[in-house]
Amino acid sequence: MKSAKIGRDGRTRIMDGALRRFSQDGVSATTLASLREESGVSVGSFYHHFASKEHVFGILYAETLAMYQEAFITRLLANDDARAGIEAIVAFHMEWCGEHPERARLLISERPPRREEPGGAEVSESRRTFFRQVADWWKPHMKSGLLKPVQSTMCYVLWLGPAQEMCRLWFAGAHQPTDEEIRSLAEAAWASLSG
Repeated sequence: MKSAKIGRDGRTRIMDGALRRFSQDGVSATTLASLREESGVSVGSFYHHFASKEHVFGILYAETLAMYQEAFITRLLANDDARAGIEAIVAFHMEWCGEHPERARLLISERPPRREEPGGAEVSESRRTFFRQVADWWKPHMKSGLLKPVQSTMCYVLWLGPAQEMCRLWFAGAHQPTDEEIRSLAEAAWASLSG
């Protein structure tokens, strides 16, 4: 039992340390040595849990994306009204990024793992499920004429593109978004997507 606890703690320490390093320095600038130093694990302990820095990144990215998507869908499904749903998701995005800045930086600034890379299959499956759930919410509103029929990429860009850019400025220390600005972003998303 004791060795299982140590194993979990080592993996958790590596993941937590990687999140800090990747968020601050980016994945490409983070070295394996800095990951080990940040997490306080030995070379053997690191390789017991992960095959490479890219393996840690892939798992961390997949877990973070799933965490974001689950919260997104929960918020979206809490809104039957089309406008309320569109605007609630913009507010949710800004809230989630503020509550999880290191994870948000990872999603915003790093390329997702490709299907053949560590974590890539999980990311691909997670996205497929996520977009199906969003489409299931969207379709009745589209059929009633409340929302435009838009392809998923365009939907994302029109819905959250400006909020995503606001987050980039926020994380760069260039601007702290106000509640009024977040409301304006939500209203702009509705104006872009409403039928």
